[in-house]
Amino acid sequence: MANVDVRNVRKVYRRGAEEVVVLDGLSLTIPDGDYVALMGPSGSGKTTLLNLIGGIDSPTSGDVIVGDVNIAHLRGGQLSRWRARNIGYIFQLYNLIPVLTAYQNVELPLLLAKMSGKERADRAKYALEVVGLSDRLKHFPRQLSGGQEQRVAIARALVSDPAVLLADEPTGDLDRKSAEEILNLLERLNREFQKTIVMVTHDPHASERAKRQLQLEKGLLQT
Repeated sequence: MANVDVRNVRKVYRRGAEEVVVLDGLSLTIPDGDYVALMGPSGSGKTTLLNLIGGIDSPTSGDVIVGDVNIAHLRGGQLSRWRARNIGYIFQLYNLIPVLTAYQNVELPLLLAKMSGKERADRAKYALEVVGLSDRLKHFPRQLSGGQEQRVAIARALVSDPAVLLADEPTGDLDRKSAEEILNLLERLNREFQKTIVMVTHDPHASERAKRQLQLEKGLLQT
């Protein structure tokens, strides 16, 4: 189970003597298996919230509880290990390594895990099969379309079987047809694989595919 419970979280950045409040006492509950779209203007705190849920950043105050772990209290290697097991991240710009094949890019997160080479290979191939790219294992990113690159990135996010998928503008760099394919895939991962998905998007069409739409404004949820 991977309920996400954000409790009274503040996130403050300092620029010299100035304090910039990005999240201002935000609370949010995302039940296990939910699919949430976070919307709002630039600077409203959407990506910051995503990074707090994923353990990429830490709150200034408040709690971020994923499953039964308060990750606001984790640090260093402990947090890195938790993130590797529990979170899959999908970015707007794919972040694939150009000199590695699709298969090698997907296998990469497993190289630090304690598992056999055969298990790594089986998992990487299965993740590429799930996203419909079994026939592209040996292709390099430059040989793939933008939509295919994003599907490789989703397979990489899936390969460790995380409970939560975090997607930051996953269709922002794609044409409408490719974007539609990615949205169909995310919907399937939520429906068939029961992945909890939190997606940041500016696109109302993309947000409509989620089960819930939440609006952020000046660091707070709008009701």
